[in-house]
Amino acid sequence: MTVLIVDDNPKMRRLIRSAVADLADNVYEGTNGAEAIALHLLHEPDWLVIDIAMPVLDGIEATRRIRRVTPNARVVVLTVFNDPALREEARDAGACAYLLKENLLDLRQIVTDAVPGAISL
Repeated sequence: MTVLIVDDNPKMRRLIRSAVADLADNVYEGTNGAEAIALHLLHEPDWLVIDIAMPVLDGIEATRRIRRVTPNARVVVLTVFNDPALREEARDAGACAYLLKENLLDLRQIVTDAVPGAISL
């Protein structure tokens, strides 16, 4: 499995990486929504984990653009914003999950539930 992590905070990227590292064969990282689009096209990851508030291009707009090009892209929005309007906007953009960063470990469950034959530890 390949995972693309996009967050402007390097510490958060490390935390996300540590949460999925044993599940992924390859993990790539980006720092903003524009990089998310370019890296998604380049690596075609199984999962994109993306923050909302980032410079250059926010995660929701990046998700929207990625899903236009790759309709089956699996996107998890991982954010600090517990906001129903943002949750709905992320869903409308094509995200398949919206998680709060305080619930980071739930990311493992989402990823393993979607991978045939995967075992959740």
